[in-house]
Amino acid sequence: MKGRIVIKIGSQILTKKDGTLNVTQMSSLVDQLAQLHKDNYEIILVSSGAVAAGKSEIQPKFKLDSVSSRQLFSTIGQVKLIQRYYDLFKQYSIVCGQILATKDDFSTRKHYLNQRNCMKVMIENGVIPIVNENDAISVNELMFTDNDELSGLVATMMNCSKLIILSNIDGIYTGNPSNPESSLIEKIYPGDGHIKQYIQTTKSSAGRGGMKSKYNIAKKVAEEGVEVVIANGETSNILIDLLNNNAIKSTTFIASKKSTSNIKKWIAHSEDFSKGKIYINAGAKDALLGNKAISILPVGVVKITGEFEEGDIVEILDENKNSIGVGCSSYTSNEAKNCIGLNNLKPIIHYDYLYIGK
Repeated sequence: MKGRIVIKIGSQILTKKDGTLNVTQMSSLVDQLAQLHKDNYEIILVSSGAVAAGKSEIQPKFKLDSVSSRQLFSTIGQVKLIQRYYDLFKQYSIVCGQILATKDDFSTRKHYLNQRNCMKVMIENGVIPIVNENDAISVNELMFTDNDELSGLVATMMNCSKLIILSNIDGIYTGNPSNPESSLIEKIYPGDGHIKQYIQTTKSSAGRGGMKSKYNIAKKVAEEGVEVVIANGETSNILIDLLNNNAIKSTTFIASKKSTSNIKKWIAHSEDFSKGKIYINAGAKDALLGNKAISILPVGVVKITGEFEEGDIVEILDENKNSIGVGCSSYTSNEAKNCIGLNNLKPIIHYDYLYIGK
């Protein structure tokens, strides 16, 4: 196998201005995906477009709020979207399968592993997983920021070598892409924090995300060892050229060379599921942010809030309430509170179950 890759296609690539599916564009992308599949790439497709596709199929009988309208349009549009993919891939004798995910599916280790196993068995049998957010039930706290976030979670969960995010622009620019004086940033290396100043905050009309979301996800995923490429999905033969290292306009986030365990990858994306907060003193913070592998010991803890059980995700903060990272607690909240400031006890969070988000 040449490698396992996640390819995320945004709503703005898959739909026309009137909200109908852009079948020509879908067909072109499937042609490329089929070629990559033939070339022994293991492909996971994260595809938006269900809500936009559904809008062209029905006129609601009365005005709906944003949640209800998204639920209605997605239930109709997802059928249309997956059927189109099924028909296009079938022309190449490729089987595809649908996975609809919610953020809650990543909240527990058991659900996370079940989901990973499902995609693994699909790939082992030559099936292309097509993943999308389950908009019918993903509301409020269950929602991903957008499918950029979902694609990042899938890429790290499945130990992929590359994540390709297809948008409607070539990548990240030093200014507004429409400004002739702006230039494309072709490579972003780990630790290049100054790039953030260039991020545009505007969003597309079809999707929920924007370049800020893409940058935040790409940076985090690259730090976990997965190369991320942001490119224009409307560019002819974009996927083939990218994977053949042909000259093509894009922004590449270079993957960190540090090794990250599977459990740490899960924890890294679990901050939204934290059940409590652990506040540490300045000495413990300095140790955590240093170059050595350090666990969080009770002696370095100054305060604990929230109710949690052993194994739950908790957020780590300094005394000024600045977030430092997340981890799995070795104690219940009551046990941990009784240990605050004490010496010679087991770690509240062991290094192996700790993610520092510098």
